[in-house]
Amino acid sequence: MLPEQPVGVFDSGVGGLTIAREIVRQLPAETILYYGDTAHVPYGSKRVDELIRYADAIVAYLVEQGVKAIVDACNTTSAVALNYLQSKYSVPIIGVIEPGVRDALAVTRNGRIGVLATEATIASGLHARLLQSLEPRLKVYPQACPRLVPLVEAGIVDGPEALQAVTEYVEPLVKEGIDTLLLGCTHYPFLAPVIQEVAGEGVTLVDPAASTVRQLGDLLKGHGGLRHVHGSRAHTFLVSGSAGGFRRVAQKLLGWPELMATRRVKLLD
Repeated sequence: MLPEQPVGVFDSGVGGLTIAREIVRQLPAETILYYGDTAHVPYGSKRVDELIRYADAIVAYLVEQGVKAIVDACNTTSAVALNYLQSKYSVPIIGVIEPGVRDALAVTRNGRIGVLATEATIASGLHARLLQSLEPRLKVYPQACPRLVPLVEAGIVDGPEALQAVTEYVEPLVKEGIDTLLLGCTHYPFLAPVIQEVAGEGVTLVDPAASTVRQLGDLLKGHGGLRHVHGSRAHTFLVSGSAGGFRRVAQKLLGWPELMATRRVKLLD
């Protein structure tokens, strides 16, 4: 691992930009190579074998491009493909589920935790298993949210349509008395203001991005790969679908001029 190598980040679409944003904040000297599989988004309704195939192709490509570490910024593939990827590739790969679980456990006061995630992530049961393995007395309330990723991918993160969808998914969890709500999809932090509005001030939202990137920083430092001197800062954003569509939504969500460098690289049909 060499400090000047880029860090790979991948997701089904724009959701992983919440991780990229946090890398820029915490590790500003690092250069990011991002891949968004927008041709296949959303991942939540896909079969497990499809998800593994997509993630495998993306990781193989990122490794070929010379990344020093990879963040699987998709909760869905972190749930069903991470162990496979870690066993196949020598490049370190970290997911987003365990950091979120640890954060949720640290902040809950009454032991009632809601989990918002895609259908495939909820079906895996991984968040609940990890939480209850650490604290068996926890009450975990999982909620699949099939409407949220398409909204974020379209840049709809506020207004009546977003409020209606969020209300449908969050209100039942509030009625269960949760005090903590884990955002189990990296798309969902873009909806955080609406989610907080529906959940109320008494519910703490948990976004795994900060702790995931702290883990990344520790990993790079431990392998002698932490970059201390700024490089070109020319982050690269690749997508399997429309580069223009991704760029427009990403700039709306983040306002980064660097995203003008987005280009299309399709790996799988």
